[in-house]
Amino acid sequence: MELRAFKALADAGATWAEIARETGYDWRTVKRYLSTDAPAMPPVPARRGPGPRLIDPYAHLVDAWLRGQPKLKASVIWERLVAEHGFCGHYQRVKVYVRENRARLTQAEPEPVGFHRRFEVLPGAQAQVDWGDEGEILTAAGPVHAYSFHMTLSYSRDPFCCYVASQDLGSFWDCHRRAFAHFGGVPAQIVYDRTKTVVRRHVGRGQATPLHPEAVAFAGHYDFAIWLAAPYRAQTKGRVERQVEIVRSHVLAGRSFASLGELDAAFAAWLPIRRAQVHRTHGEVIAVRAGRDRAALSPLPDLPYVVCDRHIRRVGKDALISFAASHYSVPWRKVRPGGRVELRVTPAEVAIWSLGRQQELLAIHPRATGRGGWVVDQQHWDGLADRADTKPLPPCAGDGELTPAPKPEPGQLELPGIAGWTRLPAARVLVAHRTLATYDHAGGLTGGLG
Repeated sequence: MELRAFKALADAGATWAEIARETGYDWRTVKRYLSTDAPAMPPVPARRGPGPRLIDPYAHLVDAWLRGQPKLKASVIWERLVAEHGFCGHYQRVKVYVRENRARLTQAEPEPVGFHRRFEVLPGAQAQVDWGDEGEILTAAGPVHAYSFHMTLSYSRDPFCCYVASQDLGSFWDCHRRAFAHFGGVPAQIVYDRTKTVVRRHVGRGQATPLHPEAVAFAGHYDFAIWLAAPYRAQTKGRVERQVEIVRSHVLAGRSFASLGELDAAFAAWLPIRRAQVHRTHGEVIAVRAGRDRAALSPLPDLPYVVCDRHIRRVGKDALISFAASHYSVPWRKVRPGGRVELRVTPAEVAIWSLGRQQELLAIHPRATGRGGWVVDQQHWDGLADRADTKPLPPCAGDGELTPAPKPEPGQLELPGIAGWTRLPAARVLVAHRTLATYDHAGGLTGGLG
């Protein structure tokens, strides 16, 4: 075939040797195929298209399965075709078809990178909520970790901020009540992150996210809808995200505070300045636009909803339970050592309830002001024998008489960490007095007791 392409040279009078040098073949081969009596070329066989495949009659079924479940395995498809539709082909036929067509059937439109859809809302339609971590402040009672709670009305960007020492369930929804009172109403919808105070647990993509029962009850009481922001997309609630940085730079930067109340007062003093500014996005004075926003809010209910965080704790042998590194007493006659009770905790108090079908309120205590506190009702210990009275320590050789621990003299300075300890039953434990020679003998320093 290559030589026949040079037949024009032979017709023009070129010699066999010249054509051979041009083509790279021997001159005898050139002469054989380019001479006038050269043998005729064999006819080229006609190309036939691909014949029907065994999988073709079942292609519509495989396509439908792949569209419904893009990750369906080829082995599963082959099993179903054989068992349910009488397919008699080999597994490899199905495997090749799935490999060639899976990408075509499951191809999704690519997500725009770096872009997002802008949205606007009507007055009173939406608010956004977020937390800010402001670090520790040094108060008269010691260092306190401060958190800022922010709620921003989406239509006007009217802000609210308050400062608390905890992000627990009670504090979170108590901040909502303060925000609603500040705005004078409730927005129709509030946007949240997927925090544990709003979401019961995290689930996979495309599944309905279960909400915390207290979040559902609180939203139902105040009649607003909960909207969860998309994971890893801060733009969903960018209005409040930006507000956190604005408040931090204008209210907190370069200042020191000695209490959470001073932080709240600093925000309240700066708020009129912020509301008098023209917002760069909507081009109006924030206070003017906020007037329309607040007028469209739903009214507050007659009674507030008090959220309590529930915990299960074990009762100690000293009729105390531990919560948040503090101790609270329970009446010893109504519990047993090692038994379990339920704590219903609010930002102001701790209520202790018994478990079972008929729950009984055992005690109500104010929240401890700091970690390591003791909140004890002495009546809970009335009639409870002291440990020293039931099993006194036996005297040792050389020991003096057993005497109770000395009480501080009037006016004597007590350590702030154990203030009030002398009023506890533990302070009446008998203490054995031993001479120093006893410890020398125990340490092997002397041969006998002095």
